[in-house]
Amino acid sequence: MSHLFSPITIRNIELRNRIAVSPMCEYSSTDGFANEWHHVHLGSFAVGGAGLVITEATAVSPEGRISPSDLGIWKDEHIDELLRINTFIHQQGAVAGVQLAHAGRKASHAEPWNGGTQIPVATGGWETVAPSPIPFKEGTEKPVELDQAGISKIIEDFKQSTYRAIKAGFKVIELHAAHGYLVHQFLSPLSNHRADEYGGSFENRIRLLLEITDAVRAAWPAENPLFVRISATDYTTGGWDVEQSTQLAAILKERGVDLIDCSSGGNVMAKIPVGPGYQVQFAESIRKDTGILTGAVGMITEPKQADDIIQNGQADVVLLAREMLRDPHFPLRAAHALGFDIKWPQQYERAKW
Repeated sequence: MSHLFSPITIRNIELRNRIAVSPMCEYSSTDGFANEWHHVHLGSFAVGGAGLVITEATAVSPEGRISPSDLGIWKDEHIDELLRINTFIHQQGAVAGVQLAHAGRKASHAEPWNGGTQIPVATGGWETVAPSPIPFKEGTEKPVELDQAGISKIIEDFKQSTYRAIKAGFKVIELHAAHGYLVHQFLSPLSNHRADEYGGSFENRIRLLLEITDAVRAAWPAENPLFVRISATDYTTGGWDVEQSTQLAAILKERGVDLIDCSSGGNVMAKIPVGPGYQVQFAESIRKDTGILTGAVGMITEPKQADDIIQNGQADVVLLAREMLRDPHFPLRAAHALGFDIKWPQQYERAKW
């Protein structure tokens, strides 16, 4: 039976345990460049024993950024600093992953500590794009509806970012199709009112994600895993839901996706029943119904809670976010609490229990 500290091999990449660091926006870049903050932030998780460390949502184009301070991978100059960070992560025995993202209509916003509101074009923001000219919320500027040329550019941006990810030393790519960002906007009928081949039916609404997936999978080495993060439900009648998520996961499995990272919400304002492990049900259901590997995320904070998710077959990996911010060494502490003797960094061994 698998447990939290059993290794897992996905394609040719072995993770030393089932603990992954979930992508967490840091809003600490200038012109998309990683810097010393990212080195310490991401490196501490590798030192702390995580199996997989995934960078924050990393923009495939400048206009795809959530904020002006987002991390980016849209130009070759971004590669060197990312490679330096990833080399350190791999030296610590963890695996480095990157989440490729485009914010769509949720782009051009201030950093959370600067209010998080939309930055209008007139005051230094940029024009946002979406499947349909529907703003995320009332009072914000309408996005521009993407035409075929715009869609083709986005697919190419993901493909070129994949080539840069290879050069930067990443071993896992996760495509961001959740939280109300561009791909999720295409998936959900609440934000996608198109009448062409990218809108209307389920098959049409998933088309952009499939085309991005195909482009990335073709560019990405066959031995390296490809993940997709989805929002399993919009929590809104008539929106994206678990049934559609399950259908999508089965299709993505056939297209070479290895794991579905199961989050939820973010596309429209909705009441979300937040509580410990509240999204685990989605990972469990999709895993059971499709046979694809899944990752569980969302208020997983205790060692036994995380271990139970793996032992009970609810998911194959747990992704921790805020708990890792509170304690970057959570895996070392969890192993002790669960009675597993794992290897510590030799520099820290004198503190081992």
